[in-house]
Parts: sequence; C-alpha cells; structure tokens
Amino acid sequence: MEFNKKPKILFDEDEIAKRVKELGKGISNDYKGDNIVVISLLRGSFVFAADLVRALHVPVNVDFMTTSSYGHSETSSGIVEIINDIRTDIKGKHVLIVDDIMDSGNTMKEVVEYIGEEEPKSIKVCVMLDKPSRREADITPDYVGFTIPDVFIVGYGLNYGDYYRNIPYIFTFDD
Repeated sequence: MEFNKKPKILFDEDEIAKRVKELGKGISNDYKGDNIVVISLLRGSFVFAADLVRALHVPVNVDFMTTSSYGHSETSSGIVEIINDIRTDIKGKHVLIVDDIMDSGNTMKEVVEYIGEEEPKSIKVCVMLDKPSRREADITPDYVGFTIPDVFIVGYGLNYGDYYRNIPYIFTFDD
C-alpha cells in the first residue's frame, strides 16, 4: 500500500518514549502498593501497551481483548464488537484498559461497561491519543499520552488498512 501524500510527523520516537515514561511514572504512583491488570485492546494498542507496561513500577498482569468498530475504514461504524475476551479473573482487582486512541468513545464506553460487569475494584482508561472533538459517548480517559485534533493518524500501532502499525512514530496526511 502506497501513500499519495507526504506524511507529516506529529510525534517522533523520542517524544513518544518520553511521554510513555511520564505516563508510567504517574500510573505507578497512583497504584503504589497495589497490583493492576492491564487490558490492552488489540490490535492498535499492542505497541503502546508493551512500552507502557515496561514503564510501570508496580506488579502488572497483562491481558488482551480484541474489539472492532472500524474494519478498514478511517471512521468508526458505531457498532462495537468484542471479538476476543480477556482470560484473567478481574473480580476485586484494579483494571487499567489501554488503547491506542479514543475519538468517538463508543468502543471504550462499551468496553468499560463490559469489564465493569466482572466487578473489578476499579477501572481506569489510558490512551496514547485522545481526540476529544470527535467524542460521542460520555467518557473521558484517565491517562492521555497526547491530545490531537480531528486528523487521521497512522503509526505506533495505528494502522492504515492492514499496514503501518510498525512505524515507530505517529504521522498524518491531513494538513
């Protein structure tokens, strides 16, 4: 897959690494003395989640959930499907849901409600990118890497079609 426009880098590798360390420090301080279960929403968050859990300084159990609302489109369909569920018993445990981006908030709202049915001690949300101008659901992430305007972004786990998750920086084609 080739791009017709030149990419514009929004956040380079160094900016991302610095921010992930800051998030890790803040989250570790908030959960000091506790264990947490990090639930990474696949596939987009796997790069961010891997870097984030290495930046945490509290005991961490990692699990994964696969959801879908985009398919191959640049915008959400509005229908959230849970494709693969977690395997960890989270009852009475602190849960941190990690995702690559929150825009409409529909997926995260549904995931938080779904996870809440398992009676965890607490649920917090951490996203690498927050796009609040697109918010439809009443949900705000607890931890945010970067807040961005309404642009289509790629890289650092975020895909375009089935590709470009491996790009180590975050970029856009929008002006």
